[in-house]
Parts: sequence; structure tokens; C-alpha cells
Amino acid sequence: MDSREHIVMLPFMAHGHLIPFLALARQIQQRTGFIITIATTKLNIQYLYSSISTDSNSQPLSNIRFAELPFNTTDHVLPPNTENTEFLSPSSIGNFLHASLSLKDPFLKLLNDIVHQEGKPPLCVISDELFGWATELAKSVGTVNIAFTTTGAYGTLAYVSIWLNLPHRYSTDSEEFKVPGFPESYRFHRSQLNPYVRDADGTDIWSRYLQTQLSQSIESFGWLCNSVEEIEPLGFDLLRKYLGVPVWSIGPLIPLAALKNTSSSTSTSGFSFFKQHTGKKTGLTPEKCIEWLDLHGPDSVLYISFGSQNTIGLSQMMELAIGLEDSGVSFIWVIRPPIGFDLKSEFKAEWLPEGFEERMKQSKRGLLVRNWAPQLDILSHKSTGAFLSHCGWNSVLESLSQGVPILGWPMATEQAYNSKMLMEEMGVSVELTRGSQGFVVGKEVKRVIELVLDKEGKGKDMRNKAVEVEKQLKEAVRDDTDDVGSSVKAMDDFVRSILSKSTQEQAESIEVQNFMGN
Repeated sequence: MDSREHIVMLPFMAHGHLIPFLALARQIQQRTGFIITIATTKLNIQYLYSSISTDSNSQPLSNIRFAELPFNTTDHVLPPNTENTEFLSPSSIGNFLHASLSLKDPFLKLLNDIVHQEGKPPLCVISDELFGWATELAKSVGTVNIAFTTTGAYGTLAYVSIWLNLPHRYSTDSEEFKVPGFPESYRFHRSQLNPYVRDADGTDIWSRYLQTQLSQSIESFGWLCNSVEEIEPLGFDLLRKYLGVPVWSIGPLIPLAALKNTSSSTSTSGFSFFKQHTGKKTGLTPEKCIEWLDLHGPDSVLYISFGSQNTIGLSQMMELAIGLEDSGVSFIWVIRPPIGFDLKSEFKAEWLPEGFEERMKQSKRGLLVRNWAPQLDILSHKSTGAFLSHCGWNSVLESLSQGVPILGWPMATEQAYNSKMLMEEMGVSVELTRGSQGFVVGKEVKRVIELVLDKEGKGKDMRNKAVEVEKQLKEAVRDDTDDVGSSVKAMDDFVRSILSKSTQEQAESIEVQNFMGN
């Protein structure tokens, strides 16, 4: 019987959650030697395996196991083989959330099988904050649950508090409202809410799921947060006060090569630092991207991507293209069919101004990449000067780890709250618009792009602040013999805490058994 400690992990089924969970599993395993089991569905296991096989920096994962949880999409009015959120509309994601509750019974069986095989429960369960039901299941087999938020502390607090309290419903005099957990002077705006949050009343499909799950996650023994103490001190201070449990800042969970890279890539030989660490098939190879970037001067290129499951409206796409062309700025644009069209279909030239792609190609000013690009290779290159982003947390960390400021266009979930923090607390971003219905005109696109890429003024200030954050991120994961960074210390403290909790519970169990024996 294997005497090593065992941790079971339960990620939410979305690419932006699965990859940080895998990175966390690696980090814990390499730090402790514990056995890690990641429990998810068949297609998501295949996705995680593909991300490992395409990652040139991968280490052997002999102590990381995968456990398949059955998930029948046809039982839940979902398209066949829908096991993550990648191509789902917001309305379908509501159904998907409720469908995920069917994982409870197979997950409990997995925990009981581990107890039976190893003679003791896992050291802990680490579950996604959206799977609060794991808290009670962990307790039922004699262990504790740790909630893991794959976003930052500030964004997590805003997301949790807004869903649990729906404070905008009680602010009738203004478009602005206060959020419990934030200082009295802080105001959020209705435009920062997705339509399904804005319309929530506590009885809708989203509220019924999220209010229950987030409330249960708050009952966890503690939380892990994919962020760094030094980059958002306010967020961590407020989140700890709101949750009332330990919160360990163990980020950034991005490839270590990105954090150890001390100078931007200037290779013309096609060498890639990061390869395809997300397991995605790229629309253009890292080598081709670097070859194109090498043609451009330092901090001159705008990189544009809206994440793994977002796109923009047709009119927005047209105006963005007009603004890009008028600005004269060089750019790489990861482009997908606009809202209302099949995201899996071929991109059509008619969705852009006539002749746009051909003009950009001939002038070498613009590079349009279908579906997916090697993001870290692009962000790490000396020519990349800014990132037009949906402000998803994985993209935020990747951008700031390379000292690249952000031009925000938040789309969903907590992204508008991330954008608010990036602007107001960190000073590394400006916002172009918000949401899939956000108003965009070419002249404003041109103005904001020029502001961010300006070598002086606000552009220079943002770039300097982004470089400071880059240093803080790299310092946090320092693991020298004499001294370690804050995130490494947080990981060690987390491990000590759960080991201490396990030892305490075993001692209490023995005391009860002895008492019963007497």
C-alpha cells in the first residue's frame, strides 16, 4: 500500500480553469512528492494530455493521475460531446452549470474508492470555487476541501460578492453601486455586469447555481488563489476578510520558462520558449510568429486576442479593423467568426473591410491568425508593445509576466472586475469598451491604441508599471536555497496547514476510538 499523501483535484470544465489546475498539480507534486489525482470528464482528460504532449517544458507526470468522471451530455439538453464551455453561448452555459451537478455521485465514488484502497482519506480535495458541492463530499469521507480560484483576489471577491448579494438590484438611484466586501468609497458600474448578472434576481438559472455553489465554497478549510501577494495587496486583504478563512497566494500558474525568461525573445531561428502549453492547435506556428515579429521595432506591435471562447460582434469587428488601419500600428490579431456565426466555421473576408487582410499582408503591418496563436511567444517578444485583451486572468498574468501593458475589452465572468483593478489599482491598463454589446468606433480605437503605444505620456507610464509588476511576479516564484519568494512561501504554508489539519484529525479520531473502547 502506497503511504504517500494523496490530493484529489476537481477542476471546472473550461479551458481557462483546466490549465491552471494542471499547473497547480505540477507545482504541488514537484514541491512535495504527493500523489495528485485530477478528476474530470473523458474529453477534458484528453485535452489535458494533449497540453502535456505539446509542452516542450513538461516534466514527467508519474505521480499525477487522471480519473474519468462520466458525463452524458444528451441527458442535459446539450450538444453531443459538450464537456467544456468552449463553444457554448451564455444561455447554454447556464444549463451546463446545472448539468455539472451530475458529477457529484461519481466523484464521491472516486473518493470512497481511494479510502478503501489506501486505508485513509485523501489529504484534501482541491475543488474549483464553482464546485462548492465538493466541500460536503470531502467532509463525508473524512478530509477537507480547499477551494481554488483560477483568477485574482480582487476579481474573485467582486465575482463572489456580486453573485451572493446582487447589490445592483438595490441601487435604484444610479448606474453605480457598492459591493459588500469593498471599501465604502468603491463603486462598480452596471456596464461591468454581464446581462445574465444584471438581470439576475435570485431565482434565475444562474443565481440558483452560483449562489449555492459559492456559499458552499466559502465553507472550505481555505482557498488557493492564482495570484501574487505583491501585485494586489488590497485584493488579498479584502478577500481574506470577506471569506474568513486562509487564502494562499500561490500564483502565477504560468509556464516557469516565462518567469525565468530575463530578456525578450529575439530569435530568428524559430526557437520557441513556450510552444503550445495550452494544448491548442495554433493557426500559425511560433516560428512564423517570431519571424514576423522580428521585422518590427521594439514595443511597436499590438497583440489582439479575446481568449479561448470569446469573439466580438460584426460591427465591432469592422470598426476595430478600421481603427487599426487608420492608426498605422503593426498588429497580430487572433480572429474568429463574429457573434451570431458558428465559431468553428471558416473565417470570411466579408466580415472585415474590403481588401483589409490583403493590404495588411502586403504591407507586413498586420498578421491575422485564425482561431489560436502561441500567445506567450508573442507576448515575450521585444516587438510586442501592448495587448488588446478580454482581461481573462490567465491572459493578464501572461501579459504582465512579460511587462506588456493591457488595452482592456472585458467580455464575461469576472473580466470587467479584473479590468477595473488593472486600471485603478495597478495603472497598467486602459479600457476600450466593455462586453459584446460595447460601442466601438474606428476613431476611438485609433486614439486608444496610439495612447497605449505612445513612447511618452500615459503609454510610457503604463509600460513602466507593467515592468514593475513583471519583476514582482518573477520575484514571487524565486526558489533559492537561502531565500524564497512569497508564492513559494504560500505554497509551503498551505502544505504545512493541511498536513497539520490531517494529523490533528487523526489524533482526534484515535481519541474517540479509545474512548469508545473504554
